[in-house]
Amino acid sequence: MAITVKYFASLRERMGRGEDRLGPPLPATVEEVWERVGGPEPLAGNLLFAVNLEYAEADHPVADGDEVAFFPPVTGG
Repeated sequence: MAITVKYFASLRERMGRGEDRLGPPLPATVEEVWERVGGPEPLAGNLLFAVNLEYAEADHPVADGDEVAFFPPVTGG
């Protein structure tokens, strides 16, 4: 039983790693995932999330085997 957590772009550099695996007890929502991996840093209002490659909200449920990704807003031009 595990959830894979991935970090992208500048967030990957700030976290000092690209990926984590969370085992039991499994978090129930994206926000709870962040509480386990983000340390004392609160969930930033501009942070984007995806669960299994689909954009999600902070209250989106997560389950065993899910992949949760965190990434900063991306701009292009």
